Amino acid sequence: MTPVSTSVKIKAESLSPQMRWLAICAVTALFFMWGFLTCLNDILLPHLKAVFSLNYFKASLIQFCFFGAYFIMSVPAGMLVARWGYQRGMVAGLMTTGVGAWLFYPAATFLSYPLFLGALFVLATGITVLQVSANPYISALGNPATASSRLNLAQAFNSLGTTVAPRIGGWLILSAATVATADKFAQASSVRMPYLGLGLIAFLMAGIMALLHLPVLEAVEEDEKHHHSVFEVLKVRHLALAVVAIFLYVGAEVSIGSYLINYLGLPAIAGMVPSVAALYVSYYWGGAMVGRLVGALVLQALRPQVVLGFNATVTTVLCISGWLLSGQVALVAVLAIGFFNSIMFPNIFTLGIARLGHRTSQGASLLIMGIVGGALVPILMGLAADRFGLQYAMIVPAVCYLYIIYYAFYGSLPTDRDLSD
Repeated sequence: MTPVSTSVKIKAESLSPQMRWLAICAVTALFFMWGFLTCLNDILLPHLKAVFSLNYFKASLIQFCFFGAYFIMSVPAGMLVARWGYQRGMVAGLMTTGVGAWLFYPAATFLSYPLFLGALFVLATGITVLQVSANPYISALGNPATASSRLNLAQAFNSLGTTVAPRIGGWLILSAATVATADKFAQASSVRMPYLGLGLIAFLMAGIMALLHLPVLEAVEEDEKHHHSVFEVLKVRHLALAVVAIFLYVGAEVSIGSYLINYLGLPAIAGMVPSVAALYVSYYWGGAMVGRLVGALVLQALRPQVVLGFNATVTTVLCISGWLLSGQVALVAVLAIGFFNSIMFPNIFTLGIARLGHRTSQGASLLIMGIVGGALVPILMGLAADRFGLQYAMIVPAVCYLYIIYYAFYGSLPTDRDLSD
């Protein structure tokens, strides 16, 4: 039985502008941090592959452990947030993230790949708690009609983190690792100081978050009368369909980003060497950042279903263009997908938790579980690339976006029967 919170309920609409913006700024900083940490995996994977002389399958365990934490730990994270509330959930997430980052030190010291994987799982567990806490919290900070706009603004800072992380991580980790290429311990040690610093930042942010007087929003409150299991909440139709949409969206986005360097290296596309093609990856992720800033403004005027449906339609066309066309046209089409991807996660998320009330934290945990698509859909695209060719494999994300079109215009509409207690 879930205990009743003793905190006073506060309606978001009753907050002063100063309190609302303080809360938005504090939570937005978290979006930047977990975006930065997530994108560092793109640096970590080739680095550890070289250090431990791994094949591609073993190196891919980095992404499996990271995204697997979303699937395994989302339900416990939702239970924690339902019991503790959003603010204490964010503090717990930051503390766990800090522990995971500091575990990189012994992993490098003992030159243990399993320890690195364990550290990544702990770090991703902390990010999972942050996601379950911060996404619904910032959605609830104001008028529900503009929730997607607020979440898009916060996600823009997440994209800023993913844009700058490869350059900073490459400088701190990869450049240091080349100093003594024959010494595996020296190569592995290049991750120690960067992750010690990131862990320290996470602990400092946890302390600041704990001291802030953030509003306790109504959606967090829950008692035994309104207690629902995760599986009962999954019966809500528009939420269940949103979980599938998150799974496919994240899977499509990560798949395209993962194979983009190889795609640009195809003779029919651009024939770029990896070092040059890598520079274009920043345009893909940077496009998402710009798109979220633009989306935050557009969503002030248009319904999220319309914007989501439009962007999903465009990305479907761009994927098909990347499959059927060649040269600069195909290159620009695939890079442009990043821009139109931008508003999808926050829009699907806010549509998925719409009108869930006291079930919001549980619904959020289910949506975060859907991020596991980032570990599974790339495998499907890789199999298609091995069998038919990488350019043909662009049909895999195209099919993912087709489902999101369906969700935007039909599946996202709540029904009174679904929302009845």
